[in-house]
Amino acid sequence: MRTTTTTPRTAQDTVLAPVLLGATANVIMELSLPPVGYGVLESRVSSGNLFEHPLHRFRTTNTYLGVALLGTEEERRAYRAAVGRSHARVVSTEDSPVHYRATDRNLQLWVAACIYRAYEDVWGLCTGTPGTRLPDDVYREFAVLGTGLQVRPEQWPADRDAFEEYWADAVRHVEIDASMRAYFERLIRREYLGPLGRIGAARSRWWTTGFLHEPFRSMMDLPWSGSDQAEFERRMRRIGTTLFRLPPALRRLPYNACLTDLRVRRALGRPLV
Repeated sequence: MRTTTTTPRTAQDTVLAPVLLGATANVIMELSLPPVGYGVLESRVSSGNLFEHPLHRFRTTNTYLGVALLGTEEERRAYRAAVGRSHARVVSTEDSPVHYRATDRNLQLWVAACIYRAYEDVWGLCTGTPGTRLPDDVYREFAVLGTGLQVRPEQWPADRDAFEEYWADAVRHVEIDASMRAYFERLIRREYLGPLGRIGAARSRWWTTGFLHEPFRSMMDLPWSGSDQAEFERRMRRIGTTLFRLPPALRRLPYNACLTDLRVRRALGRPLV
């Protein structure tokens, strides 16, 4: 059964809880660009280390998404400043295998593009139209995923066709070496959750594999059959059927909850990141 609509009116319509199901896959895609991956792998900002502070990382990442897609421009500016202070500390050293700066606009554009893919993928899967492309006017709203950091508005590809060209070119530069593969396997095994991560680990791997685009799935040597894909699409469609019966406030969890947390933190003068 399909949901009643397959075309979102705004980017906010695509802010859906099931995006979380593809979070690990999206991180793998982001970090497969070596300067992004090693920026995370070697980061000396311990508060942002998923394996040391998983709840903090969950909050800050999802707050960023909530602010970017649901917040006001003034809230985006405040969060941009807070994130910028942390990113300024993430720079490569002489011993790093690749050069990187977390404030590099081109690297941030790649991360924003991967996140856009996640929202577009989930919308299509939940509405029973996998592989759908969002309309240009909705797509353009997602520029805030990058401009919420240091990406310039003109860097965001002008329309959905231009995005596809950008994506095809960027994917030529992805690479997964032994160090990054080991890190990704830790993510897939959910080691950041400690012993609890073992619960449902196999199912989590299956979901992650389903959300991975090519060539990332093949680069990780993750098996995936036609029947896996069919089952994946059926499950996402069933999730969507239930999801769209809920009021928007429930569909948007946890992103709207993280945005509320940000507003409380600002009111109390507490750190945002």
